[in-house]
Amino acid sequence: MSLLPVILSGGSGTRLWPLSREAYPKQFLPLAGEQTMLQATALRLDHLAAEHPRLGLNVQDPLVVCNEAHRFLVAEQFRVLERRCASILLEPVGRNTAPALTLAALAATADTEPAADPVLLVMPADHTIADAPGFRAVVADGYQLADGGAVITFGIVPTKPETGYGYIRQGELYRQEGLAGKAYGLHAFVEKPDLATAEGYLDSGEHLWNSGIFMLRASVWISLIRRFRPDILAACEAAMAGGGRDGDFQRLDAERFAACPSDSIDYAVMERLSADATGGEDLPPALVLPLSVGWSDVGAWSALWEVREQDAAGNVLDGDAFVHDAENNLVLAQHRMVAAVGVDNCIIVETPDAVLVADKDRAQDVKAVTQFLKDAQRSEHRHHQRVHRPWGAFESIDAGARYQVKRLTVSPGESLSLQMHHHRAEHWIVVSGTARVTCDDSTFLLAENQSTYIPVGATHRLENPGKVPLEIIEVQSGGYLGEDDIVRFEDVYNRTPGEGC
Repeated sequence: MSLLPVILSGGSGTRLWPLSREAYPKQFLPLAGEQTMLQATALRLDHLAAEHPRLGLNVQDPLVVCNEAHRFLVAEQFRVLERRCASILLEPVGRNTAPALTLAALAATADTEPAADPVLLVMPADHTIADAPGFRAVVADGYQLADGGAVITFGIVPTKPETGYGYIRQGELYRQEGLAGKAYGLHAFVEKPDLATAEGYLDSGEHLWNSGIFMLRASVWISLIRRFRPDILAACEAAMAGGGRDGDFQRLDAERFAACPSDSIDYAVMERLSADATGGEDLPPALVLPLSVGWSDVGAWSALWEVREQDAAGNVLDGDAFVHDAENNLVLAQHRMVAAVGVDNCIIVETPDAVLVADKDRAQDVKAVTQFLKDAQRSEHRHHQRVHRPWGAFESIDAGARYQVKRLTVSPGESLSLQMHHHRAEHWIVVSGTARVTCDDSTFLLAENQSTYIPVGATHRLENPGKVPLEIIEVQSGGYLGEDDIVRFEDVYNRTPGEGC
């Protein structure tokens, strides 16, 4: 009896700017605890088999579906946990959740063995759940139902008349022996309501928030997507067939996947299974299991304020933050001291390169900032000041018309690609650690306080042969200093030139 967690990690988290950026979105950040949201999702099923031994469960390593640009972030976060993934499926472009689940189901059933049809537990990577044991108890019920062929969605028991979520209307009580909790028929999916309608939903006791968490056998999903959206299935099959393995990563044929229609799990399949739909005969039972486990999608700064610990005045403070005569504020300071005096109900977020100040009731409007940055093609939309790379990270210290100064951190045993620049020269100064430098036909070591010069057009590589991080100050000079001025000859990470140094 096999359960395969499928973690969907394709979100961009733009409403949590400036902490969340396109190249480093919220699922990779420790917003609500010590672990990042992705790590917490991966750990959430720990102890499931032990807590529910009667099921005889084999919980497999998770399969992660993510944006191709985030692949090294996913791999690194699992490495830090000392965990592994069954596979990391790379989407060249985003096509919503229905294609993502289709890819996962195809990968899960690729084995020719008859037993290669696990129950899939589909979870977004960017949700928080306070009561993990309670969540696992409901998952155990869901497994029993899904193992028998049912399609399960999990509905969050609402705590307020929320207008930012879609809702699920539950139907009649579904009876099956062995369940610890309750299951209901899936009556209907309901779009995001206005406030009056949401208040009515809360009063009725029949409506749940749509969590975006699902459970079903891989073969059941393939059968349903073939029935309702054969164009999505065909595109995903073609993209998988044209792809291949790249270490821990499963790549797709980019052109074929780009041709795949974009659709959500709800619209493509689930709504057609509800009691209100006319999906036809011979459909599997569609059920909803209520969840009351302290769930949040942390979809805005106001939601993060709700899930974080507050002081007696309702303030959430993180970093070097101070408040006086202030209530119900969220103040996050990453880089310098932040003080708030005589203000209430504010969001104040400080990072090395940006500061956000907003009324907590207007938290959803942060998307206007990210849209402005995107339209203006400003780097603050995509990157933090510290930019992560598979070999470590770099951050810009200073820049001018014909120069740029960066701090590079190269992890032990890692190396930059063998490369060349057409328009810039580079000076490297070792701050700490030991560097192995290749410059044209020469290879040599540099210790702390030593430096070297890389001329324009020289073939070069920087490596860390040591066991501690290598810190380098890099001074670039030339007429063009863009990250795309790179000709890559060798790269252990199989990156394209557009992915930077």
